[in-house]
Amino acid sequence: MLKLAIIGAGSTYTPELMEGIINRKEVMPVKELVLMDIDRRKLDIVGSLTKRMVEHAGLSCKVVLAEDYDTALENADFVFVQIRVGKLPARILDEKIPLKYNLIGQETTGIGGFFKALRTVPVLLDITKRMSQLCPNAWLLNFSNPSGICAQAILDHTKIKTIGLCNAPIGIMANPVNALLGEGATAELDYVGLNHLSFLTSIRANGKDLLQEAINGNDDLLEKLDMIMGFGKDVIRKVGGVPSYYMHYFIHPRASLKKLHDATETRGEECMRIEEELLALYSDASLFVKPEQLSQRGGAMYSEAACALAESIYTDNNKIHVVNAYNNGAIPFMADRDVVETRATVGKNGAKMLPATVHGGEYIQGIMHSIKAYEYLTVKAAINGSRTDAISALLANPLIADYDTAVACFNEMLEAHRDYLPQFG
Repeated sequence: MLKLAIIGAGSTYTPELMEGIINRKEVMPVKELVLMDIDRRKLDIVGSLTKRMVEHAGLSCKVVLAEDYDTALENADFVFVQIRVGKLPARILDEKIPLKYNLIGQETTGIGGFFKALRTVPVLLDITKRMSQLCPNAWLLNFSNPSGICAQAILDHTKIKTIGLCNAPIGIMANPVNALLGEGATAELDYVGLNHLSFLTSIRANGKDLLQEAINGNDDLLEKLDMIMGFGKDVIRKVGGVPSYYMHYFIHPRASLKKLHDATETRGEECMRIEEELLALYSDASLFVKPEQLSQRGGAMYSEAACALAESIYTDNNKIHVVNAYNNGAIPFMADRDVVETRATVGKNGAKMLPATVHGGEYIQGIMHSIKAYEYLTVKAAINGSRTDAISALLANPLIADYDTAVACFNEMLEAHRDYLPQFG
């Protein structure tokens, strides 16, 4: 019988996660579920809906609401972490301030994602410190962004068992297969990259690598891929793989920046509005299932990514997942201790990374090395509060890369987020 803890349970994503837990009630017997959040209003609303969902599903599971780590973590078997330090107002600052300096303002990419990492990594390390005392054998499944940087920090600086995850790979891997082979078809894919910097490098079916066939001259296949992913046939050919949608910021930075400048509201402002609408829905005592409107918030497939991962660990089923974990030889041009986002079989001992295919891939190799350097420096800056490491990280990121602009924007954002960055004095 399992105890599950959800840290950041006041998130409107929690019903999505609960759906995944309920759907696995036959294979994952949960005896206690602790929802922990520092926002009492949201915790009460989401917690009440969670209790109704559990009751409606017929789970004999105790649901506890908590505002402290210790209640949540003590003797936990799995710890799901979905925190947002500074909440959505901090995200909006991450999106708006960079635009003043003509930099991309985005939640996980560029200087906005950098400041999200600076705020998030110390809190995650604090959680792991409590875990080492209260539930040292528990698995930490983190989908707080930026997931890859957070995984690198936890793996490098703690002994906690952890795997980082993201919901993006599930959709990214399904869409091209549907485009090439039809809805519901199956194929073997190689997914190579870092979190929010990733590529499909192989799509194998019926004894053929359809992606390489498309890149090497099959315009019909390439046209189908382009219709789904929207990068253009030339980009796919020149890159040597199908970029994930976050790659728009790196491949089309000017167009991405213009789109952000032209928007009437930031994504964070939109999410704040959607969140209040969802909380109003969740407050309806007659609601006992995940509402369809949650899909607008961007939480689709989080339950599948997180709960399927927990199921694989608990049942030792060794199914394949895309995870954020140490490379350990999977991607040949990355170091073993680089946290990468790629395929792995997952069982009771965690993730066993699978060898990844990259044909050519000089661009893929180059951009991954550049952003990996940025990620290592970001982890250092988040822990030691070093301005030198912080500015070095920003210079290593091709979306920033200008010293004067980096320093000026860093100074303003540091002041704006001062309450959440005590490590910078």
